[in-house]
Amino acid sequence: MEKDIDVIDLFLKLLSAKSITPDDGGLLDFIQEYLSDFEALRIDMEGVKNLFLTKKFGEGEHLCFAGHVDVVPPGDGWNSDPFTPKIEDGLIFARGAQDMKSGVAAFVAAVKECKNFNGRLSILLTSDEEGDAFFGTKIVLQELKKINLMPNFAIVAEPTCEEIFGDAIKIGRRGSNNGVIRVKGKQGHAAYPSKAVNPVNLIAPILPNIAGKNLDNGDEFFEPSQFVITDIRGGLEVTNVTPGEVKIMFNVRNSTATSQEDIKNFVLENFDGLEYEFDFKPSAKPFMTNPDSKIVNILAHSIKEVCNINTNLSTAGGTSDARFFGEYGVETVEFGVINDTIHAPNERTSINEVQKLYQVFKSVLKEF
Repeated sequence: MEKDIDVIDLFLKLLSAKSITPDDGGLLDFIQEYLSDFEALRIDMEGVKNLFLTKKFGEGEHLCFAGHVDVVPPGDGWNSDPFTPKIEDGLIFARGAQDMKSGVAAFVAAVKECKNFNGRLSILLTSDEEGDAFFGTKIVLQELKKINLMPNFAIVAEPTCEEIFGDAIKIGRRGSNNGVIRVKGKQGHAAYPSKAVNPVNLIAPILPNIAGKNLDNGDEFFEPSQFVITDIRGGLEVTNVTPGEVKIMFNVRNSTATSQEDIKNFVLENFDGLEYEFDFKPSAKPFMTNPDSKIVNILAHSIKEVCNINTNLSTAGGTSDARFFGEYGVETVEFGVINDTIHAPNERTSINEVQKLYQVFKSVLKEF
């Protein structure tokens, strides 16, 4: 068994690995060895590496900590090597400092020190959250379902806080749906409009009914699901040719009040009677954990104990691997450090935040 490492030293080790999606930088092997008293399940597929570690302490419920070790490419504009952590004025600069090696270090350190737990404890890690995510957490959960090891609760340690550490827990996420509509016309000379069918004329009366349209009214936790047109184009970029086709691209970030089927039907109803092609690609389903869930209450209480803050419950932001847990009905929350430099040059977090995150997770394990 590996010797215990201080959470900040562990954090620095994780940051030093060049683990750009889907490369894990050797981190999954290291964490598996570090938690060698846990049973390990490795699922590597299509260049993606996944690790599930589990240990049964008692007959109670199953709590899983989840996250990813992969990071986006560093890009330009850094003041230091993005994979050589720099400590300055209590801050640690490196790619992945916020998203999300801080979270991984905090829960790995907390789990390492856990000696008593009323139930089963596990960790799920992937190297493909920042990529397509086809062969990451999603694949592991499919396997856990088959072998009857699906957790009851999950904490995904993505960066969630907004202004001060502890101010936000995410209890759900909107879904994300992309679509392309190609409206057909008949190309012709602009001087003879009667001999052409201009698709711009066909979509003109439709646009007021769809552009920025709310598909539901939202609620206490979710903004309305809005039909957002992201691009319209057609024609040959000349002034004397009527276009033969117009392409409309859109995105809908939907709440639990609007389904993927609702979005499809909205398009079908508005474009009825036209000749068009419709390519619809949902990428994430919405989910929400009950605000009164055991995991929400325990995490909120632990934050209060460590930070003396009454945390807010949020569903803001894009997508994360929490959505895959939500699809299986796992009561899932997200909590991590402040999110204000993720994917940016000179990404950084503070030593204080990482230490507090570790203390919060230790408190959760004690309360559970």
